[in-house]
Amino acid sequence: MKQIDECREILADPYEYIRRFKAESQRKVVGTFCSYTPEEIILAAGGHPFRIFGSGEKIRLAEAHLQSYCCSLVRGALEDALGGRLDFLDGVVFPHTCDSIQRLSDIWRLNVGRCFHTDLVLPVKLDTDSARQYMIDVLRRFRGELAEKLGVTISDDDLRGAIRLCNRIRIALTRIDDLKSERPGILKGSDFYALTRAAMILDRKRAASLLEEVAEELEKKSAGQAATGAEVKGAAVSGPAPKRVILSGGVCNHPDIYTVVEEAGGTVVGDDLCTGSRSFSGMIDETADPITAIAGRYLARVVCPAKHRGLADRADHLVRLVRQKRAQGVVFFLLKFCDPHAFDYPYLKEALDRAGIPGMVIEVEDRLPADGQLRTRFEAFVEMI
Repeated sequence: MKQIDECREILADPYEYIRRFKAESQRKVVGTFCSYTPEEIILAAGGHPFRIFGSGEKIRLAEAHLQSYCCSLVRGALEDALGGRLDFLDGVVFPHTCDSIQRLSDIWRLNVGRCFHTDLVLPVKLDTDSARQYMIDVLRRFRGELAEKLGVTISDDDLRGAIRLCNRIRIALTRIDDLKSERPGILKGSDFYALTRAAMILDRKRAASLLEEVAEELEKKSAGQAATGAEVKGAAVSGPAPKRVILSGGVCNHPDIYTVVEEAGGTVVGDDLCTGSRSFSGMIDETADPITAIAGRYLARVVCPAKHRGLADRADHLVRLVRQKRAQGVVFFLLKFCDPHAFDYPYLKEALDRAGIPGMVIEVEDRLPADGQLRTRFEAFVEMI
C-alpha cells in the first residue's frame, strides 16, 4: 500500500520529516515521551506533538549523566538531545511515570535547555473521585501553561476540534487492529507497527486521513475475501494457520519483532503495548466539557504499570484481551532495565498461568539480538502453543 510506504519512509528518518514539516507549517513542535500525554491540548494550542524514541545512535554523551542500568529509551533520547539531533523541538513534556523519566526531566532541564520544559504530574491511582478532580486540575494547569509558552489562547472550540481529530485517529487504528485480528494475513505485523508509529510523528490531519484510507481499503479487501470464501493465511507463513499471539509490554521500537514472530509460525493478533493499543484505546466524549472529557479518557483507558486501578486490573485486561482476540499465547516484550514492567511481569504471568494461557518473556535494549537465539526461542514457543 502506498500509505504504508509513506509511513515507512517517515520512520526511516523521523527527525528529517519533522524538520521539513516544521519549516513548511511554521508550527511549534512539542516532544512527548508517554501515551498519557494529552495530545489534544498540544494540538489545540497549534502545536505538533512528536513522540520521542531515540534514534539508536551509540550512547556517548549521555553516559556522563545516566547510569548504565537506565533503559535504552531514556539513554537514547538524552543522547539525541545532547547531540543536537532534537534541536527542532520548541518544548518537551515529561510525564510523571517511572523514576528514569523523572530523572531525565531534571537532567534535561539542566543540560539541554533550548526549549520550554514541562512536567506533567498525573495521578497514579486512577479510580477515585479525588483522582478525577486532580486530573482535571492538572490538565487545566497544563492548558494554561502551554498557552503561555506558545503565546496563544486555547479556546474550548480549539479543544473540541483537537478531540475530534484524535478520535478519528483512534477509531481508524481500532478498525485496522480489529481487521488484523479477524484476518491476520490481511496486514503484516510490521506494517501495523509502521502505521501506529507514524501516527505519533505525522501531521495529525494527514495521519487521520491516511489511516482512514488504509482502514477502508482493508475493509474492502476483507469483504471481498469473505464473499469468495477465501482463507487468509499468515502474511509470512504457508501451510497450517499461524499461531495467534498477543504482544504485551511498554515501548516497542522494534518492527523486526513482528517479522520474527511471523517467520516462526505465529502472528500478532493484538497487543497491550504503550506504543500500540494502549495509545489509541478509548474515545473522548466530543459533547462534554473538553477538559473534563479529556481527563475521563486518560483515567479510563487501559493502564500501564506506572498507573493503578485495582491490583488485578492489568491482569484482568490481558486475560480478556487474549480471549477477545482468540490468542493462543502471550509474548512479554520488555525493555531491559524497565522497572515498572519488570515489577508487573510476575503477577501477570501468574494470572496467565491460572487462566491456562502460555506466555514467554524477552528483554531487549536498542535493537533485537541478531544471533538467532531469539528466533529459536520463538519457534519453540510457537510449537508449544
